Amino acid sequence: MTIPNRAQTWHPSALGKRVTKSRDWRLTLTGPELTITLDGEPVARDIGSFGGLTVTPGRLWSHLELEHPDRRFRFRGIPNRRAASFATAFTAAQAEAVRVLRLLQLVDEFDQAAKQVRLFTEALGTAVAVQLKTKGWLTTEFSAYWAARKAAVGFGQLLDDPDLRPHITELSAVSRETVNIWRDDLPEFVAAQNERHLAAELDDCQDFFDTVEKSPLTPEQARAVVCFDNRMLVVAAAGSGKTSTMVAKAGYALHRNLIPADKILMLAFNNAAAKELGARTQERLAPLGLDAGKVVAKTFHAFGLEIIGKATGRKPSLAPWLEGGGDIKQLGRIVDVLRATNPPFRLHWDFFRAVLARDYPDPDAELGETDKPPAFRTAQGEQVRSTGERMIADWLYFNSVEYVYERSYEVDTADSEHRQYHPDFYYPQIDAYHEHWAVDENGQAPEEFVGYLDGMQWKRETHRRHGTTLLETTRAQLWSGEGLSHLEKELTERGIRLQANPERLLAGQTPTDYGRLLQTFRSFLTHAKSNRLSDDQLRQRLEEQSHGEVRFRDAAFLRLFAPIRREWDKKLAAEGCIDFEDMLNLSADHLEAGDWESPYELVMVDEFQDASHARARLTRGLVAQPGCHLFAVGDDWQSINRFAGADLSVMTDFEHLFGPSEVLRLERTFRFPQSIADVSSRFVLQNPTQLIKRVVSSTPEFPPTIGAVSVDTDKAVKAAIHHRLKALHTQIARGRIPQPVGVKVTVFVLGRYRHQSDCLPDCRDLADLLDVEFMTIHASKGAEADYIVIPGMVSGKWGFPSTIPNDPVLRMAMPAAEDFKRAEERRLFYVAMTRARRGVLLVTVKNRESPFLMELIRDHGIVRTNAIGEALDSTVCPRCGRAFMVERPGKRGPFLGCRRYPRCKSTLALT
Repeated sequence: MTIPNRAQTWHPSALGKRVTKSRDWRLTLTGPELTITLDGEPVARDIGSFGGLTVTPGRLWSHLELEHPDRRFRFRGIPNRRAASFATAFTAAQAEAVRVLRLLQLVDEFDQAAKQVRLFTEALGTAVAVQLKTKGWLTTEFSAYWAARKAAVGFGQLLDDPDLRPHITELSAVSRETVNIWRDDLPEFVAAQNERHLAAELDDCQDFFDTVEKSPLTPEQARAVVCFDNRMLVVAAAGSGKTSTMVAKAGYALHRNLIPADKILMLAFNNAAAKELGARTQERLAPLGLDAGKVVAKTFHAFGLEIIGKATGRKPSLAPWLEGGGDIKQLGRIVDVLRATNPPFRLHWDFFRAVLARDYPDPDAELGETDKPPAFRTAQGEQVRSTGERMIADWLYFNSVEYVYERSYEVDTADSEHRQYHPDFYYPQIDAYHEHWAVDENGQAPEEFVGYLDGMQWKRETHRRHGTTLLETTRAQLWSGEGLSHLEKELTERGIRLQANPERLLAGQTPTDYGRLLQTFRSFLTHAKSNRLSDDQLRQRLEEQSHGEVRFRDAAFLRLFAPIRREWDKKLAAEGCIDFEDMLNLSADHLEAGDWESPYELVMVDEFQDASHARARLTRGLVAQPGCHLFAVGDDWQSINRFAGADLSVMTDFEHLFGPSEVLRLERTFRFPQSIADVSSRFVLQNPTQLIKRVVSSTPEFPPTIGAVSVDTDKAVKAAIHHRLKALHTQIARGRIPQPVGVKVTVFVLGRYRHQSDCLPDCRDLADLLDVEFMTIHASKGAEADYIVIPGMVSGKWGFPSTIPNDPVLRMAMPAAEDFKRAEERRLFYVAMTRARRGVLLVTVKNRESPFLMELIRDHGIVRTNAIGEALDSTVCPRCGRAFMVERPGKRGPFLGCRRYPRCKSTLALT
């Protein structure tokens, strides 16, 4: 529309000065353009350059006022209706211009951001600068920022605006492509850009990737190095070069000037690993002219101390008695002081140690792994039938009550239907019998106890018929804590005086037993502090988790733990020290509170499968600021330190803890041959919760790579191992096994337990060619040898897998147990097998074969031989899988039957 000059007057105003002139003027509004013509000369054309329009109507005529950065325009003598119509058109045109400008700016901004290595921009609606460091790689943080901005500016509404469509078609081809990316394919664009960047970097930096380590990086290692997303988890197979990848990652960041050396932090779990990372970084990067000396490699604990010192201005000290067993001694001193000064504590401690501290069945443990029922030996020396009976017997012994276990009843009860009756306990001082019934709070026995309730009725009737005294307790009473109180009342009313005698503990327990009890409290303290569980929270866990026969024991344990923890913390405070758990928690607190801002832009964590929640929290605090990068490397198949605080869920739930992440895999192993890779992988993946990897080997085969030797007795194990090592020595000497001259073949004898060092034979006669060493499997993690020997592949308490339960009370403070039975034992066996560069020998005892060994023979065809190498028949029972099939005679001829008959009645035809 056009407004012509009618009043022949316009009033320009500048800097507050008013000047009136009579001139010819005209206002012309065409789409987004406003033309002000003064005496035939245009003054302004861009409607977007005007700040606004004010209309002041009069009786007939209106005044218009236009705001412009340079001057203010005033026009008089415009009819009211025409002025109102102009104002409407002006407002609509200006709104359209603003939308067009917003669209063009956004498109241009994204174009520039996607091309730049570093982008500094202002967040919409704020004056806070947001720094997005893409390092040449379009990060998850980059994508999330632009997705949020796209939503905030209403990008979809802009594209759908019909008034803007002509402007979109007028954009350049590049800008139209950007609009399409924003409309539909932003994730695809980012992925494609990153793939192009990866390809370019692999080409440009080929010399670096070929020389940064002793061997050129594999494609999967190089990808992990180039990828610079904000959160990266690298799931690495055993022997796949985790350390090489971490060192190369730091080197690449320096080589491409992405991150300064003093802003790179490597975190390890122990001093040896931290020193190796630091030394390896210096060794590999310094010769390339990179500033490796400023890269920081520390343990979590050392770095935690540093954070606290910088945040508070006072670096704390670790208590000097925390290592080398000093923590257990300190805990023992705390208990001694509490017993001496706190009578209720003394009473509860002595009772717990006497009655409840013995080995207890783990409610989460797998049952039935041995053919023999579990044995429960009392402090007095009898073998009883259940933990409930043992608890009662130990309580009686502790309180100096004379009893006889399963003494024959004073009346002959044997008949055609009943054997001679033997009540559970007899008290000669009061001539009374005691039965402990295996019934619940509803008076019901376990389903497998067929006829149990009828037997209870018969026993009660027998006592009534013969006038003998019967005291009764139930499993439900014992589990609830009421059983012993009830028994105390029954005994004292009949004249027995209970006299607690802690000295009797020394007769029934060894120093090892006491040390194990203190270790349980120490482990519980570690987990409770690491997971920040208060006394109230522990009591809540007691209510939620404790059930059955451990509930009473759990409650008694917590009653002791609370004062022990208080005294522990008082001791630390009095000495001005902290412990390891305090260190992790306090450092994370300071990070989260902003007391200290981390200068590190790239944080790399080794062995991430061993991280606790406290370590995860510290790590998360280090990379909380925008532009930071976390590079975590680990193998969930090698997570074997749950007892020491490791929580596998930190790795398997990585994205939940750290946010959207890039997950890569290192699946090529340089350590062991494909046959070991296949067997060990399939074995560990029986647990469906393990992360899937397809391990591929680059190592030559030296068959047979996995074998088993069976001996008749435990005493024959050492000789069998020596015989096999001697045969290996002979093969090397004759050149049948290639080995560089002057380099010994290494052999690890790996024990599930330390006492299996007794299986290590005297190998002095083989020392010219063999270097033989014993270590536990836990200690071997990270090490490797040419050959691995694993003794103790038997079933039972001291077998492998171990059936020795962790104290069940620990579950209240530890990470949640896994659903898959013996999951950590399975991973431990995987660790043992994958220490081998050439071969694995499994040593078992006849008729006591480990379930793990039986699985390998059944599923992988592992050959079992005798001590001199002769193959043995090894058909695993198809039904129970726990024993071999043996030849048996039958009416129709011989057949194969399970060795566990009659427990297992599986048969096979003899072929």
